[in-house]
Amino acid sequence: MTLRPFHLAFAVHDLAAARHFYAEVLGCAEGRSSDQWIDFDLLGHQIVAHLDPAAKPVAVENAVDGHHVPVPHFGVVLTMDDWQALTDRVRDAGVRFGIEPHIRFKGQVGEQATMFFRDPSGNALEFKAFADDAQLFAR
Repeated sequence: MTLRPFHLAFAVHDLAAARHFYAEVLGCAEGRSSDQWIDFDLLGHQIVAHLDPAAKPVAVENAVDGHHVPVPHFGVVLTMDDWQALTDRVRDAGVRFGIEPHIRFKGQVGEQATMFFRDPSGNALEFKAFADDAQLFAR
């Protein structure tokens, strides 16, 4: 089966801040938009920021490998080189990491590079990479 792009719609409290963050910080190309929503190309996937002036981040966290992982969150599995480049880009933009870039499950099944940060509306994002992509669904 050929992997197809996913679609995710999420709330933001400020479209201008979302436009800057997703386009300028993350490098997502902008697609269609209106005064209520903006489509972005997140590495071939369609994400849509929908305006909700009352949007507030969800404050649920689950313990994973010694960290408090925000739930819900979304992101993309990158190559290690692309993960490092995004890490540098996000750091250079002054974005604060919720969970600093690091290697999770070191020496175990599923070892991965991961980082978490939030967009200006508080939506949690995780970007990760595997030295061996076969570890993505390893048990």
